[in-house]
Amino acid sequence: ASSFARMFVQVCLYFYCKCLWRCLKFMVRKLTGQCELQRICYNTKPGAARTMKIEASLKGSKSKRLQTSVNVHPDAIEKTIDDIMELKRINPDVNPQLGVSLQACLLQIVGYRNLIAEVEKLRREPYDSENPQHEEMLLKLWKCLKPDSPLKARISKQWCEIGFQGDDPKTDFRGMGLLGLYNLVYFAEWDTEIAQQVLTDSLHPKYSAWQYLDFNYFFFLSQLSKAEWEKKKFDKAIGYSFAIVGINITDLAYNLLVSGALKTHFYNVAPEAPTLTHFQQTFCYLMHEFHKFWIDEDPLDIMEFNRVREKFYKRILRQLQNPEMALCPHFAASESLINM
Repeated sequence: ASSFARMFVQVCLYFYCKCLWRCLKFMVRKLTGQCELQRICYNTKPGAARTMKIEASLKGSKSKRLQTSVNVHPDAIEKTIDDIMELKRINPDVNPQLGVSLQACLLQIVGYRNLIAEVEKLRREPYDSENPQHEEMLLKLWKCLKPDSPLKARISKQWCEIGFQGDDPKTDFRGMGLLGLYNLVYFAEWDTEIAQQVLTDSLHPKYSAWQYLDFNYFFFLSQLSKAEWEKKKFDKAIGYSFAIVGINITDLAYNLLVSGALKTHFYNVAPEAPTLTHFQQTFCYLMHEFHKFWIDEDPLDIMEFNRVREKFYKRILRQLQNPEMALCPHFAASESLINM
């Protein structure tokens, strides 16, 4: 009976608040002569703060036409803006800037949704050693990271030098599919100096025992016995395998994207629709920052990877709660995007 009473009270409060909120919106519109969308666009500066408010307003509208406006095709955005203006009885000639602001917000909102679909497609596509394009990308990764060390054979223990587990990297991409390879190649090609430095640091004697880890379901599981771990502690070998960590950080970036946490960042750095390139430059930033974070944490041994990764993930989440946050507005890989 008590649980039914609590449920009844919650339902009553929900409908009361909903009705009260609509009444308040109606009164504010009458007093200001502006609808909620106008007030947001005129009183909130461009970026995540404005776009996220517009998105919430459209999704929370009682009008189905407004609710579905966040899911339209990019080519239909202009028509959608006209529909919104008509539905809200706003004269576009009197409010020309409103249409421009709404269009920019919708491009970001729709673009974010499309970016998730594009990233998901890459994640689901497995690496295929019979595909020449896949093989070409893999070889490009080696050339960018080890330009002075020719690869002696496609199947080679040399792959361990850049942080793969065995003599054929294709098995390491099973968790993130082609997305992991795309990100690693982008980092190595567009931020070559930083990528090579991170790789060199990871191979330092203090940071070189990660070949004993297995990447499975996006986490590292130890394959060593307790006695072997104790021996490694004395060796102070607490580094990491560059490629495997890159795949793991790809998983971290993917989770930030699909959870919506990266909206803050993308809505602040992408003036229109965020693209795969924006996602890849964010990966570059996360790789660089995680590398510094790992060294600063100075973990006792490599068994602490999950703890450090989780701590790093929570730090990024906290940063993204700030609507002003842009993770990497001037990161090296983003130079070509700054003036977009």
